Amino acid sequence: MPEHVPLVEVLTRSERYLREHGVPSPRYEAELLLCKALGMQRLQLYLAHDRPMTPAELDAVRPLVRRRGAREPLAWILGEQGFHDLDLAVGEGVLVPRPDTEALVNAFLEAVPADEPGPIYVADIGCGSGAIGLAVAKARPEVRVYAVDIAEAPLATTRRNVESLKLGDRVAVLRGDLLGPIPAKRPIDWVLSNPPYIPSQQIDGLQPEVSRFEPRLALDGGADGLEVYRRLIPAAAARVRRGVMVEVGHDQAARVAELFRRAGLVKVTTRADLSGIARVVAGHVDRA
Repeated sequence: MPEHVPLVEVLTRSERYLREHGVPSPRYEAELLLCKALGMQRLQLYLAHDRPMTPAELDAVRPLVRRRGAREPLAWILGEQGFHDLDLAVGEGVLVPRPDTEALVNAFLEAVPADEPGPIYVADIGCGSGAIGLAVAKARPEVRVYAVDIAEAPLATTRRNVESLKLGDRVAVLRGDLLGPIPAKRPIDWVLSNPPYIPSQQIDGLQPEVSRFEPRLALDGGADGLEVYRRLIPAAAARVRRGVMVEVGHDQAARVAELFRRAGLVKVTTRADLSGIARVVAGHVDRA
């Protein structure tokens, strides 16, 4: 780009570059990248369309646009992702929270009324950025969360989000496999999880943001996508005092519901996401 070109010209060229590299919504994303580089809000961007950009500003914009052109997830570049009324830090090594996962949070909030006495102990297994556990903790002050993941990058991100949301007195961040790091004597009322559920052979065919960048450990569900469910559901059913809720892939609800029943969970139900896809499977314990 030549020096001292108007901002609107930089925006147009960035949009063209992103479109040529197959980025969805190239104009919108170009605007977000310029806002990030220049420390502006989108409204400010519109008001500044005609002003020339300095060499330093161009140097700030270029690498962000190149990263997005390489199909690095937009949320990683921006450093944050909105999820269920929260702004969460995200970055390299962390699965970007999806709107689909909000269906799991909503299912929990319907099952646990705002006036339910606490404390209510929730295990967020495979917490990633902490999205699920932090969303329910923010919405329900009586909730106490064990945020568990097997990798350090997501745990570091969760800790950052716990601090920014000022939830440190109600969220414990633990490293380990499934329920393993939660001490046996600690109560768990609910297990919530968005486990890896993409069949191994399908991952390389997904959009580049996922197949090239997002952590495979958070995606790969084994040959049929259900490998983690087969381990998690029986373990969760044996520990929880109230119930289990998990996110599932678009064609997995019936098979996961059967795993719930085999584990002894009752009142097994499914919940659709905003696209009408059965996205959440929930079940309760029967301790009678």
